[in-house]
Amino acid sequence: MYYSRNNYTRWIFVLPALLVVSVLFVYPFLSSIFYSFTNKNLIMPHYSFVGLANYKAVLADPKFWMSFGHSLIWTTFSLIGQVLVGFVLALALNRVERFKWLYKILLIVPWAFPTIVIAFSWQWILNGVYGYLPNMLVKLGFMDIAPNFLADRTWAFICLVFINIWFGAPLIMVNILSALQTVPSDQYEAAKIDGANMWQVFRYITLPHIKVVVGLLVVLRTVWVFNNFDIIYLITGGGPADATMTLPIFAYDMGWGSKLLGRSSAVTVLLFIFLLSVCFIYFKIINRWEKEGR
Repeated sequence: MYYSRNNYTRWIFVLPALLVVSVLFVYPFLSSIFYSFTNKNLIMPHYSFVGLANYKAVLADPKFWMSFGHSLIWTTFSLIGQVLVGFVLALALNRVERFKWLYKILLIVPWAFPTIVIAFSWQWILNGVYGYLPNMLVKLGFMDIAPNFLADRTWAFICLVFINIWFGAPLIMVNILSALQTVPSDQYEAAKIDGANMWQVFRYITLPHIKVVVGLLVVLRTVWVFNNFDIIYLITGGGPADATMTLPIFAYDMGWGSKLLGRSSAVTVLLFIFLLSVCFIYFKIINRWEKEGR
């Protein structure tokens, strides 16, 4: 009797969270799957079942593959940059003795601002007419005319990757720093006595202790960065000339621009399947690391 009552109590506490998840994730996700098999259009009151027609149309669309390629490049370079910068910052802060808390606060400042503020700030910094950076390059004599970075296909993409690294590296840094502080200090002392150099200490002591944490961070950031929409849309809108068009923006334009909600839903389902496959591979690797560490 007591066990049964206690079991009901658990569900009472869990129920609000389940309702929130159902409303914010499960229902939209199932709706996307359903609409992906229909010709749902935002300006038409009725729709019908079309089977796999949306998926065939999407997979035959060159713009889909262009956006997918941009998403892969965007995620790869952003992730590598975030992990490297975050790792270096964490290793440096781990050696700091005084004012460590102050450096932490200064480094996570980007996370204190809304995305729209960050986007408009970088638009102002990079603007070719009144932007701080282009005009500074002219004053320093590096260029004769102020460059408009966001109007150039290559530079617009590079700038977005740089901004994403600047924004995401502090999160990596904080988590890796926390993992570094769990490494037993006596192992470092033993390695020092045995004459191990810095690389050997990092490879055989530091890395085995933190690689699972780094792996989980890579999984989370891969999903997050691949699904990035707001920062790209607010700064470039997918331009110039679709140079920064990623899959989330492609799906948005198709759904809300062309009003083809059924086809847009097919894009989101394909995106989900791809990310699920990537996460599966990541977790297989992380599980192997965990077994090696036991």
